[in-house]
Amino acid sequence: MDRGPVEFKTRLPDQKSEIVRIAGKDVVTIPRTITIIGAAKTMTNYGFRRLPVTNPGNSKLEGILTSMDIVRFMGGGESFKLIKNGHYGNFLSAINESVSEIMVNEVISVSEKGNLKEAVKKMMESGIGGIPIVDSEGRVKGIITERDIVSLISKVDIVTGMKVKDIMSENVITISPDSSIIDLTTTMVDEGFRRVPIIEDGILVGIVTATDVLRYLGNGGVFEKLVTGDIKEVLEVPVTEIMVSDIETGNSNDALTDIAKTMSQENIGSIPILDNSSLKGIVTEHDLVRSIIEVQE
Repeated sequence: MDRGPVEFKTRLPDQKSEIVRIAGKDVVTIPRTITIIGAAKTMTNYGFRRLPVTNPGNSKLEGILTSMDIVRFMGGGESFKLIKNGHYGNFLSAINESVSEIMVNEVISVSEKGNLKEAVKKMMESGIGGIPIVDSEGRVKGIITERDIVSLISKVDIVTGMKVKDIMSENVITISPDSSIIDLTTTMVDEGFRRVPIIEDGILVGIVTATDVLRYLGNGGVFEKLVTGDIKEVLEVPVTEIMVSDIETGNSNDALTDIAKTMSQENIGSIPILDNSSLKGIVTEHDLVRSIIEVQE
């Protein structure tokens, strides 16, 4: 496939400390003692999909919490056992457990003196959507995410000549509107996806993401469903109650740069691809970040 003479190193900033500038200076961290509901509210209020967990005394990185950790907690993952077994299905009791019960302890990080190429490589190799940036003492200085890189792609001519069909995922896992939230979270965990399109009678009617599940908990939507406090009251709700129906779509012949611009401007993590009104694939932030790796090969 002829994608033109694009040199990765000349297209992406590779200087020391450049990674901090791209990621931005604002970073919100949480202590491991914060409750699960407290962390979910913090993530929702700030609009973040991941938060580094640090020692409040020295700011050193101790773990990370992501929207997918909340998905695993809300069904389908190992941490769901915290609700089901540890609290015998009592959701209100479980969400007041420490976030240390569901966070990731083994965190991949990148040095503040590193470069974007190193960060992208680590993200692709580990299948993660963001990496904390630390100094020589292990203190958190920032976090760089797929969204930061997509924003860069939308501004810098990195993927010239590449089209959506070059990188889109064609085997898309979908669910129906009558699926429950537990069906959704189980599908996300089993398939390893952070977003799932919703199809009815062959037509795309919406999309639901790990962030939507996070908001369901963080903005208090779950409490509107609780009567006895049992987890079933929260998870047996139809997925249509948290899905997004007004969605951006693309075409398989769209330029990747245009798709990146749309994602960046609309602050979204994926775009379903429709050809003749039929779902043919999906392009995610992860796909776009992977594309800049492919450019250098």
